[in-house]
Amino acid sequence: MATPSSERQAAPAPSEEKNEQANSSQQNQWQLGLLWGLLSPLFLGIVPILAKVAYAAGVNVLTVVAFRTVIAAVFLWTSMLLFKRELVRSSLPAVISSMIAGAINGLGSIFFYTSLTRIDASLGQLVNISYLVFVTVFLRLAGHTISLLTLIRTLLTIGAIYLLTRGGTGPADWLGVGMMLFAAITYAVQLVLSQRIMMDIPAPTMTLYAITAMAMVVTVAWFFAPVDLGQVSTEGWEAIGLMALVTALSRLTLFLGVKAMGSIQTALLGVFEVVVTIAIAAVFLGERLTLVQWLGAAVLLVSIFLVRFEKGVPRFIDWWQFLWRRFLPKK
Repeated sequence: MATPSSERQAAPAPSEEKNEQANSSQQNQWQLGLLWGLLSPLFLGIVPILAKVAYAAGVNVLTVVAFRTVIAAVFLWTSMLLFKRELVRSSLPAVISSMIAGAINGLGSIFFYTSLTRIDASLGQLVNISYLVFVTVFLRLAGHTISLLTLIRTLLTIGAIYLLTRGGTGPADWLGVGMMLFAAITYAVQLVLSQRIMMDIPAPTMTLYAITAMAMVVTVAWFFAPVDLGQVSTEGWEAIGLMALVTALSRLTLFLGVKAMGSIQTALLGVFEVVVTIAIAAVFLGERLTLVQWLGAAVLLVSIFLVRFEKGVPRFIDWWQFLWRRFLPKK
């Protein structure tokens, strides 16, 4: 029979139990973050295909952008008010910062969808995935260190975009590619900002206010060139409705992934966006990449995965402190 002293020796120390619980909690958080990080590019990869379907149904670009975002915002607000009303309330600074990030992404979305009226969905998604490199660049800029590897990766990305654009079967559309590149930059900005913002606000709450700001920006743009909504076909509204649902789910899973894993790790999983888009575009839209474009895609992927060898990249930047030091006058 065990003595009381031996039982005390066999029992784990309270500190060890706490460490085990903390490690288990971190592991569960990482696994859940991985799930969100994989679902986000799945949803995002479908969006360009649905946009092409809407364009083929005769819907103009601003109508697609505006109403898919407005419907997504209505969907989120309805869901929150019905099931998670406590997540609607937050501090004013957190709400404003979420809306700033969303407004930046809303501006980028106009360029994203306008670009898709000029270039193939598969090419557009390959150019857009360059945001993965810009995430590292922005984190390094805030940390005041630009490494040689970051410069090499940036040059590789520029070279890859050149091959992707020039290597097509038709004339190169530099304007369309430039629009998509601008969209990628704004998306990277939102991704990096969101990690800091979600220190003060839950991921669903940030999603709600970010998409609300996106809807406001794109609606203002739509009013500059409104169309008769009665002329939009049933097929067009169906595509817009599906885009709205996918948009809401993609943003929610994106921010959940960033909160659990950080902006760089979540961004790396975004490579699957390209796989999803290229596969669906090949089957349903008949799009094909040329040999030169496949080479450009390979160079781009090398640039992205070289992030594994980046040293000293800040995982997190306290943007408020950074802006305070840079732009506010010192006493």
